Amino acid sequence: MSDQQPRRVRIVSPRTRATRSATGRPVSREIGEQTIVGEVYMGSLVRVQLRLAIGILLIFTVLLGGLPLLLLAEPQLADVQVLGFPLPWVLLGAVVHPVLVLGGLLYVRQAERNEHDFSEVVR
Repeated sequence: MSDQQPRRVRIVSPRTRATRSATGRPVSREIGEQTIVGEVYMGSLVRVQLRLAIGILLIFTVLLGGLPLLLLAEPQLADVQVLGFPLPWVLLGAVVHPVLVLGGLLYVRQAERNEHDFSEVVR
């Protein structure tokens, strides 16, 4: 027997120089496969969009519901004429409709912003 130590052998993988893939799964894959993580992400988007829709709905409800209540509380306003038209008609035609259109445009803009932010998180 010799006093020599056995020669050390180094074992390496042939793929040591290969690029490594990401350690986690992409979020878009999680969403597509409807995993628990994907459901959490989609649930967050749905909650944000629902909160926005409820907010806009409340504003419209106060606007459209408040007008009849205002006229009920102050009946003399129904007799006021603006450019030959009764005030309630002017309010409905010239005030409410533009506010509804503006609210719709703001809703679409914010909903698209929410979706853009969501897609940024997913990437």
